[in-house]
Amino acid sequence: MKNKIYEGIDKQPNGAMTPTANIIRDAWVFGIIPEEETCAGWTIQGIEDLYDKVTEAWKPYGHLVSKLTPELRERHHRIYSAAIERARAAGWNPELGDES
Repeated sequence: MKNKIYEGIDKQPNGAMTPTANIIRDAWVFGIIPEEETCAGWTIQGIEDLYDKVTEAWKPYGHLVSKLTPELRERHHRIYSAAIERARAAGWNPELGDES
């Protein structure tokens, strides 16, 4: 398990509506990684390090979108709206839960 490699946000089933994908999307929002970065080939440790950076980036905003600056709030809306649209097109249904 330690050497598991992440497939990339663009390769996850059902439009990547997972906690790992949310970490990546949040990293895009805060400019920690470029929006073109899918994290394909990253190790679990790399994803965990990214999670730590994203957590730190959220702290000044209390982990609330409503407290983001207007620029960050707009970026968050753009990134997450596009992700939801792609996920729905890929068959994701939030009503079904995340067991799939």
